[in-house]
Amino acid sequence: MNEFDQIPFGAVDFAENPEPRCPCLLLLDTSGSMQGNPIHELNEGLMTFKDELMADTLAAKRVELAIVTFGPVNIVTDFTTADVFVPPTLSATGDTPMGAAITQGIDMVRKRKDTYRANGVAFFRPWIFLITDGEPTDEYLAAAQRLKELEERKKVMCWAVGVPGYNVSVLKNITQRVIELEGINFVSIFEWLSSSMVAIGNSQIGEKVKLDDLKEGARVIPDTWD
Repeated sequence: MNEFDQIPFGAVDFAENPEPRCPCLLLLDTSGSMQGNPIHELNEGLMTFKDELMADTLAAKRVELAIVTFGPVNIVTDFTTADVFVPPTLSATGDTPMGAAITQGIDMVRKRKDTYRANGVAFFRPWIFLITDGEPTDEYLAAAQRLKELEERKKVMCWAVGVPGYNVSVLKNITQRVIELEGINFVSIFEWLSSSMVAIGNSQIGEKVKLDDLKEGARVIPDTWD
């Protein structure tokens, strides 16, 4: 028996990298309507996200990424630091169980925060970043209310990105931070997300961080910014 046999894997990981963590959960719509160019662009965006984070040494160690897709709900990647994150190649199929995906995501964030605490690792407020081009095909209001309550208590920071075809009323029920894309330029929105994560990852916990403005082709829906 070696010295690590009785030490959970997470404890070893945190011992090797004791940096504070900045968790970012991606909730990605991969329903049938995303087939073709949209899913291709989404995959390109994920590769850009990885590359941009790796360009900053500290962010690569602090930012943790997880991916949950819906269509159906699937945990593609559990939380892992950007330096070991491997962008998946997603495919599009099925319906849009957004409510189940939000519930899954909230539970994953809660579990990860518990793991940080158990290992004495400091962490920034988690981000939940949802991208969708359609409407939920399941009951989503209970999950949305749960998420909004967490936001109000400043336990998470949620953004919802609407791709052409989305329902703005649905996203407003989920979060006050709704971004509308004019097209499917996912690379651009992931560049913005990565710059936000880098800025937070290079800050001190509790420090107010000014985020970059959105790039051309994306806008915040009026009356949703708090």
